[in-house]
Amino acid sequence: MSKIKVALAGVGNIAAFFVQVIMLSKQGKKLENPIFEHELCGYRPSDIEFVAAFDVSREKVGRDLAEAIFAKPNLVPRFCEI
Repeated sequence: MSKIKVALAGVGNIAAFFVQVIMLSKQGKKLENPIFEHELCGYRPSDIEFVAAFDVSREKVGRDLAEAIFAKPNLVPRFCEI
């Protein structure tokens, strides 16, 4: 099956959490919330691939997504290696 390509409109706290949860899934780690472990139409969370991200913050524009999700004013703690 092909990957699900995702573009993020805004790289705020929700995006920071979402990216980390997807990365945990790709690393094969057990997730605390079982909603992220289900299959939908043959796809799993690990099938998601981030291809673009857009934001207006100077702290985030031009940075790699792995850096931008932790840039201020985001408050989501780092709980996964990106």
